[in-house]
Amino acid sequence: MKLNKSAYLSPIFFLFIGFSVSAQVAEKSAAKIWMDAHLEAIKQDGQGPTIHSRNLYQLSLGMYDLWTVFMGEAEETIFLGKGFGEFPCQFEPYPVPENRDSAAIVAIHYYAYRLTTARFGEYSSKGRTYDIFVFLFDSLGLDPSFKSVDYSEGSPAALGNYLAERMIEFAWEFDPAEELEGYEGIDYETANPHIEPNKSGVQQLEDPDRWQPISTRGYIAEKGWSENLLDWHILLAPTEDIFLTPNWSEIQPFALSDSHVAWVEKDGRNFRIYLDPGAPPYTRNSQEEFDAYRWNFEIVAKWSQFNTPLDETLIDISPGAVGSTAGLLPNTFEEYKIFYNEEDGGTESNPTRLNPSTKKQYSKHMVKRGDYTRCIAEYWVDGVGTYTPPGHWVSILQEVSDHPDFVRKWRGKGKEIPQLEWDVKSYMALTGALHDAGIAAWSSKVAYDYVRPITAIRWMASMGQASDSLAPRYHPKGLKLVPGSIEQIAEGDSLAGENGENIGKIKLFTWKGPESVVNQREDVGGVGWILAENWWPYQQYAFPTPPFAGYVSGHSCFSTAASRIMTYITGDPYFPGGISTHTFKKDSFLNFEKGPSEDLTLQWATYREASDETCLSRIYGGIHPPIDDIRGRQMGEKVAEVSIDKIEALLGK
Repeated sequence: MKLNKSAYLSPIFFLFIGFSVSAQVAEKSAAKIWMDAHLEAIKQDGQGPTIHSRNLYQLSLGMYDLWTVFMGEAEETIFLGKGFGEFPCQFEPYPVPENRDSAAIVAIHYYAYRLTTARFGEYSSKGRTYDIFVFLFDSLGLDPSFKSVDYSEGSPAALGNYLAERMIEFAWEFDPAEELEGYEGIDYETANPHIEPNKSGVQQLEDPDRWQPISTRGYIAEKGWSENLLDWHILLAPTEDIFLTPNWSEIQPFALSDSHVAWVEKDGRNFRIYLDPGAPPYTRNSQEEFDAYRWNFEIVAKWSQFNTPLDETLIDISPGAVGSTAGLLPNTFEEYKIFYNEEDGGTESNPTRLNPSTKKQYSKHMVKRGDYTRCIAEYWVDGVGTYTPPGHWVSILQEVSDHPDFVRKWRGKGKEIPQLEWDVKSYMALTGALHDAGIAAWSSKVAYDYVRPITAIRWMASMGQASDSLAPRYHPKGLKLVPGSIEQIAEGDSLAGENGENIGKIKLFTWKGPESVVNQREDVGGVGWILAENWWPYQQYAFPTPPFAGYVSGHSCFSTAASRIMTYITGDPYFPGGISTHTFKKDSFLNFEKGPSEDLTLQWATYREASDETCLSRIYGGIHPPIDDIRGRQMGEKVAEVSIDKIEALLGK
């Protein structure tokens, strides 16, 4: 079968289910073409961040290995010629063609096509994703019926097919991810019965230190649908949580090794954990430890009160005011209380005073706090219908690489390198670290199986108040009373109930939850006093909390690792031009309520500033307490360090 070799540099213009490529192949590298398609498929797919961090890494790994072979540097491959563990990926001497660049492009196209169609062809989203890759491959003028893996005579297409075949076989039959079994993995057992968040309290909670699955089945049926709400994204909402990829500590990492492994005993079993962050604070040990537990979750409830456009407080979110938290992360409980601004939101930071590109100070950028907290909670949520956290950072890499001020110099040194070389190296480096961030974070999530705010806050509220032992409903494991934020319901209170049944219970001044939003395009939930036992995260009601344990924060781990890698590979902590922005138009961004109340533009000078904002967004959104965040950031930094060592082993310093 002959290949149409004249077509792989022709223009491609196609539109399929919302995915458009309006550029010429000559203007995009083969690697970028497939990464763009892969990102769109992730957006259409709806599966979790671990699954797609693995997908992005294995796509990038193959493209990097093929480019490396054609550049005559086969000893620097990751999988080709080496395999993973006991799984071989043999590679015989290859007659590299004279036109290496063109051959590498063809090999990459075939590898990417075979891998992506095999991978997404097994997903339930196939009807939305599979044809993205089929249409792309067809538009390149290449022959999908060419399936030979005999590369002995120098066929780049056959080499691409061969490498894809070995990766697919590894992924399906040898990798503990258990892809063909829906990534079910180990026999994970929940410690707690599920919670129905539309009902009061925690219902049948057995262990307030452990994750509680959520069931939204009844609430979705009760709330019903409206035209402005019904789309395929929300139809993917899990009606009852099953822990996502509990086996992730067993899969093949990029740079992590057995030297980074510890073992944690739980329920009579030992769990493998990478870069062990240590246990979070529990309710069951000392009062001092419980105080740390309570503070962590109380701050989530308090910060939720900022999520309203009626909060007229203006804050400066310019790099000159916010800056970066690098070097400031706390370790002790007392340091946590200093690092986080409990009353006003935000954290300690080192402001970035001078734009290195313009040599001018960053101007103030004042915005309404209530719009800011809502927008970052939504922008960085990276849930269903998005690129997921790993894909979001790959999209940031894409934007940086395409910026007119960006020069493709590896680590900012030496001569400018060709686009394909930059793309395969940068994708390999970033997705490798993101892959390992997912492995490390999920190993902690499974080993510690830690509670989420929706459970902890409601459970402490059910205990009572912990401020006055002589007052009604006192319990040392209840919530501390804070005037204007956490109070007891008194007689005559609007929340007292028809027969006074709620008198003495705890109330919170916080986001009022999805019951206050009837039409998601026209209504604003707002904040006000609610029964603490009815507290909701600031999230879409069909996705109130991700389907896995909290500790550590995946967003914090992914983003911190990514920001370090971006700084490393570009040789610069700053975005091109010294600033990056993202604008949300008035009343047209938020998905589950109306907003923002006016145009709002996010600003970051450095990759770390964007990463820090990601981390904070999960507290404002009610998904993670500070302990999840900080330990996730610290883990992300370690993942980046290990990954950089691996990258340097492959590419040199």
